[in-house]
Amino acid sequence: MISFQSVSKWYGQHKVLSDCSLTVEKGEVVVVCGPSGSGKSTLIRCINGLEEIQQGVITVDGCKVTPKQKDLLLLRRKVSMVFQSFELYPHKKVIDNLTLAPVVALGKSKSDALRRALELLESVGMAAFADRWPGNLSGGQQQRVAIARALAGDPVAVLFDEPTSALDPEMINEVLDVIAKLAQAKMTMVIVTHEMGFARRVADRIVFMENGVIIEDTPAETFFRAPTSERAAKFVEKILTH
Repeated sequence: MISFQSVSKWYGQHKVLSDCSLTVEKGEVVVVCGPSGSGKSTLIRCINGLEEIQQGVITVDGCKVTPKQKDLLLLRRKVSMVFQSFELYPHKKVIDNLTLAPVVALGKSKSDALRRALELLESVGMAAFADRWPGNLSGGQQQRVAIARALAGDPVAVLFDEPTSALDPEMINEVLDVIAKLAQAKMTMVIVTHEMGFARRVADRIVFMENGVIIEDTPAETFFRAPTSERAAKFVEKILTH
């Protein structure tokens, strides 16, 4: 489904990804974790072309990721992304946030897009807020709308870039519960998160990064019980004792 082959990326002289290879299968949930500045967000932003790589090859659903505008439009129909800062259109109501892309970018009829949007809002517990403005919602509510919007185009995979980092503590679980339901439904997901208890609950695999390098790529339970690298072992020990 998603494949990285020896991917490297630089910002000027600074190498932020170094020879990263990774495969995500259909229906798999992969959590990317590691210390701040390890390249986690950059890694997943490369998947849908938000960041351009300088070396290596990334493919999504059989299509090579390239910087060409036409290719990027096709790619982003396949892969949706949920950002830590929600990125909802503030001048459009909740329902319009969900129907805009399916109608304009995917050519769906307004009635089909509306029906699907209402189904998705119901699934994330936000159906009663369809006619609200995003600015009148809590952070947790906005993020649940953002997840529903990401699903509105029926993508083959969804990327999450620290989806709870901008939320108050009491709002985190309501968002994580929505993502957990997607995991149960076998949605292909790559999730960058610091919520390691959640990661242990939903991830099939854990990818641990440091300094732009994938140090460990292992089944979730193996990662938490017996990580193979010393650096990952120290990371797990620290999070499990706090």
